Amino acid sequence: MPQATSPAVLTISSKNYSSWSLRGWLLARLAGIDFVENVVSPDDPSARAELLLLSSSILVPALKHDDVTVWDTLAIAEYLNELKPKAGLLPADRAARAHCRAISGEMHSGFSALRSALPMNLRGHFPGFKVWTRAQADIDRICAIWNDCINRYGGPFLFGKKPTIADAMYAPVTTRFRTYDVKLDRVSYAYCDTILAMPEMQEWIAGAKAEPLEYDELEAEF
Repeated sequence: MPQATSPAVLTISSKNYSSWSLRGWLLARLAGIDFVENVVSPDDPSARAELLLLSSSILVPALKHDDVTVWDTLAIAEYLNELKPKAGLLPADRAARAHCRAISGEMHSGFSALRSALPMNLRGHFPGFKVWTRAQADIDRICAIWNDCINRYGGPFLFGKKPTIADAMYAPVTTRFRTYDVKLDRVSYAYCDTILAMPEMQEWIAGAKAEPLEYDELEAEF
């Protein structure tokens, strides 16, 4: 008889604060792989550095699958796409695939002003939050990306009827926009509704709200 394979292990940090953990987790769920969560303690130096935006090398999330360990969210995304090509993490059309990779890469490496000014905090809500100019420029660029994709590919997700790598990359931004009461155009607001209504996102948000209040330094920072 063939041996049963063990589930993959996805190492994540805080569900309330870690946008990168959400991206990796959502990608694994969209790929449909069997995995278990390994939640890093809030006292772990690498996790704290990631959450406080103090580290340029992000080692959380990390996916261990069989004899492979892969970190960095885009690397995880590409690995999962190779592992589960039928999941549709990338669009079928070559030009759309290139577009998907481009905007995912832009999210991965850019928007530092948005990250600093509007950190992810799913338990928080700050109506009337004042957004500073550099962060507003990031918001405007993100909304332009969303409008272009939805107008081009028909929505409700960025590349059509199914979520892709790009939607996983931008999912934490939708939570930031709601947390900080960011004013959005109609298309962008509807896209946020689409992402936040996903069963996977509802599951993650519930987990964030149930998370122990162990990140006192982060609460003070935010």
